[in-house]
Amino acid sequence: MAFASPLVLWALVLLPGLWWLLRLTPPAPKRVTFPALRLLLGLTAKEETPARTPWWLLVLRLALCALLIIGLARPLLHPDATSAAGTAPLLLVVDTGWAAGRDWPERQQALDRLVTQAERQDRPVLLLATAAGAGGEAPQVQGPMNATAARRLVQALAPQPWPTDRAAALGALDIAQKSGPLAGSAADSYWLADGLNDGSVATLAGRLRALGRVTVMTAGADHGPLLLRTPNSNASGSDGGTLMVPVERAEGAQAQPIAVEALGEDGRALGRADGIFAPGQRQLTLPLTLPGELRNAAVRLHLEDRAGVGASLLLDDRWRRRPVGLATAGPGGDNQPLLSSLYYLDRALAPYAEVRRGTISALLDGGVSILVLPDSGALSDSDTSRLARWIDQGGVLVRFGGTRLAHESEPIGAETLLPVRLRGGDRSLGGALSWTTPAHLAPFDDKSPFAGLAVPPDVTVSRQVLAEPGPDMGDKVWARLEDGTPLVTGERRGKGWLALVHTSADPAWSNLALSGLYVDMLRRLVALSDGLPGGIGGNAGGALPPLSLLDGQGRLVAPSAVAQPLEPEGKDEAAGTPVGPLHPPGYYGVGDRRRALNLAGSVAPLVPMEPLAGVAYQGFGGTRETDLRPWFLGLAAALWVADLLLSLLVRGLLPTSLRPKARWRRGAAAAALALATVLAAPRGHAATPDDEIVKATTANWLAYVETGDRAADATTKAGLLGLGEQLNRRTAVEVAGAMSVNVEKDDLALFPLLYWVVTPGQAAPSDAAVAKLNQYLHAGGMILFDTRDQGAPDAGIQARLRDLTHGLDIPPLAPVGPEHVLGRTFFLMQDFPGRQAGGQVWAEASEGRVNDGVSPVLVGGNDWAGAWAIDGQGRPLNAVVPGGERQREMAYRFGINLVMYALTGNYKADQVHVPAILERLGQ
Repeated sequence: MAFASPLVLWALVLLPGLWWLLRLTPPAPKRVTFPALRLLLGLTAKEETPARTPWWLLVLRLALCALLIIGLARPLLHPDATSAAGTAPLLLVVDTGWAAGRDWPERQQALDRLVTQAERQDRPVLLLATAAGAGGEAPQVQGPMNATAARRLVQALAPQPWPTDRAAALGALDIAQKSGPLAGSAADSYWLADGLNDGSVATLAGRLRALGRVTVMTAGADHGPLLLRTPNSNASGSDGGTLMVPVERAEGAQAQPIAVEALGEDGRALGRADGIFAPGQRQLTLPLTLPGELRNAAVRLHLEDRAGVGASLLLDDRWRRRPVGLATAGPGGDNQPLLSSLYYLDRALAPYAEVRRGTISALLDGGVSILVLPDSGALSDSDTSRLARWIDQGGVLVRFGGTRLAHESEPIGAETLLPVRLRGGDRSLGGALSWTTPAHLAPFDDKSPFAGLAVPPDVTVSRQVLAEPGPDMGDKVWARLEDGTPLVTGERRGKGWLALVHTSADPAWSNLALSGLYVDMLRRLVALSDGLPGGIGGNAGGALPPLSLLDGQGRLVAPSAVAQPLEPEGKDEAAGTPVGPLHPPGYYGVGDRRRALNLAGSVAPLVPMEPLAGVAYQGFGGTRETDLRPWFLGLAAALWVADLLLSLLVRGLLPTSLRPKARWRRGAAAAALALATVLAAPRGHAATPDDEIVKATTANWLAYVETGDRAADATTKAGLLGLGEQLNRRTAVEVAGAMSVNVEKDDLALFPLLYWVVTPGQAAPSDAAVAKLNQYLHAGGMILFDTRDQGAPDAGIQARLRDLTHGLDIPPLAPVGPEHVLGRTFFLMQDFPGRQAGGQVWAEASEGRVNDGVSPVLVGGNDWAGAWAIDGQGRPLNAVVPGGERQREMAYRFGINLVMYALTGNYKADQVHVPAILERLGQ
């Protein structure tokens, strides 16, 4: 054991005097309350106050003083004797470049020990960091300073994510020797080196030797820095390719295992590759194979169990497959994949691109390079404007034909996101514009994006949407049929592309979707994209501002004030942008559109430090030295507290000072009162949206859309209550009642059928509500629009219906005939009267292949809810004309058929088509 301040121990000679002083000083007399009533019982009292301090209290206080004196003398157990004695200043040279990040905590502990030793020897400290500071400050010699100031600077030091600049450190030494703190004086130097040679190691060591003794501290040859180099991508294969990750070390005489992990945005490991450095091997390449989805989710490569910026490498879109969005009506997808266009698009694109599904707005928010729209009807105004801006900034929009697009009713032009104008209707076998046999494809032109692809002879087209001829048609046709009819058209829009495939994306209209040519054509369309467009929320054409940067220990932090944006046109470390204070490694860009700048491109091949003559070498290893001062001072504090309590006890003050019983009783009473108040508070609460959801999911409810017209909504509710009563009486369907729905706020997925009355003053739904309604229709929901104007057709009501349905993805509609499934689901019916009779009911023109063939929209004007409406006693509220109660009975039957049609689908469709089936079978 040694003492850092041994002179303080001379205070121990004062303990005998302290003994004598404490021994002669009695404690304070004990206070006793005057016993007025017992005065005569004890006229003579014995002396009970001691004349001297008790011996055990005296020993306690002497031990306290001894512990305090020994603690102030700073006792050390196994003191570190590595520091040479002397009075010259202590110069600490610290390599603070990227290579120091791996073992930075050990370096800081070594610096703290050196500063502590300088403090014991009363030596001034100077500090020189060899890398530029975070604010771009050049290296400079700081000091001389006392140990306290030096310790603050050492604790504030941090490794920088760029290389050291020992040439600048040499310049700082020259200035310090000529006109600074080292002018005309010597210094003992400790150089905490990173183990790398940048060509200035020998020069710097010689300059330090000229000042005095030099000690070089390193981590050792087998614990030097490791650096992840830029990986190469092997994109062959359907699994998304393999990343070949080079790992480099400066030297290593021994074998060293190594592992590289691919990390996701949340820090989870997505993949791992292992390898072993052979003795003497300085570079090792690890193959990291990841499935396509995991590869696109990886944002960083990291050396397992290694710290520092050199062990991390950020990934961006250059190491990912391009994201392709498949637009859907909602997140639910299709329940019949083999009948869905998305199934064939997904199977064709998944091996070569990252396929995402979602609504148009969700895909644009998430960032995609290409957006594919299968057969879609009218787009909402907000989606159209967003898509137009997105294409102008570099996006690629690919649309496919189909029934909805063929019956598009709005004007066709640039604002509808089609490269050519379309004729109404479509061309199909057996139609007005028909083929006698399916048409084959013609060879692709040299100017087409599909140039060079071989056309299989078995690919045919039996149905397509037709383009209107125009003077610029020749430049827009990318693929034709043998008769010259355009099959694929496209044009440039701003920085992006707009393409239209005039047939369906599934085998319904053509067997193209079943051929290899389909895959090759889609790959060519994906290749039109240059990456994520910088449109909405992006930074197209401008400099890339710093987004999040790496610090010296490999952690992503907020950008510093001096960090500058990267130049546009995709410049990065491979293009010559050096990593430094102005351009630290990290992510640059805006939002998800970001570019990674990594350290690897700014670091020359790693070269180890050569052996230096005239210097001593030492590691960063910890010392056995233990400072016992906190233990002695802590024990002295504990004895002081014990002395205080014992003194109060001896004086008789401790019991009288601890009388909180009354306060405790009052506090307990207050707490009990507060608890009783809380328990007695009313437990009722207002209904929440969750309560409404639970209510809607625990039973079957007939739902109607709120119109804002109280009379209309009341009639509709009464009508659905009447229909529910008939359903409960005649069928196995159990209906709990009628529930109103607000299309702007409520969740529509809880109801298979919505009854929507069209009123004159009803407001059109917002874009968000339109998107929700489209999602509801595509997910299997059905809406019955009732205009209630069959008796007296109203042009205003028809116009209001068009306003309400604007933006809805409604398929082409046709009158419901006698063979439609709607007339056979429960009752056999030929017409569908309500409060009024004689009108048509409109449904999807062609029986769909999804949603079990159920039409998503029905339109009529017979006021069925008015015929179903009942009062509280179950009596009809309205008269029906002209058929009376017979007509009301048929209205109820239509309602029952409607509910069955929405709940069970077209399970009776085969019965409807029995005559056609028998005819085909030849019977």
